[in-house]
Amino acid sequence: MFSETFYLVRSQADGRHLGAHPNPDDTSTYLLLFKERFDALSYLNTHAGDLANRFGVESIPGSQLGGLLKRWGFQGVGIVTDALIPIIEFLKI
Repeated sequence: MFSETFYLVRSQADGRHLGAHPNPDDTSTYLLLFKERFDALSYLNTHAGDLANRFGVESIPGSQLGGLLKRWGFQGVGIVTDALIPIIEFLKI
C-alpha cells in the first residue's frame, strides 16, 4: 500500500478532502482513495455531477498517507474499488 500512488478528491473551495462515514452512528471519517484518476472522476460525475466542477483530483504517494491522515483527522481510508456502484473497502489505520 505504501509503494502505490493513490488519487484523492479535494474541494477547490476550502481544500478539504472527500471522506466517508461508513457508520452513521459513529463520527469517524475515512479518506476516500482511488487507484486511478479516471475512477475518481467517474465517482464525481456519477454521484455529484452538478458539483463535480467544485472538486479537483490529485495524486499522493502511499508513503505520505500517514501524515495526511493525522493532519486532517481521518481515522482510516476507504479504497474505492468500484466508482459507479460504489464499492468501498474501509481500513482503519
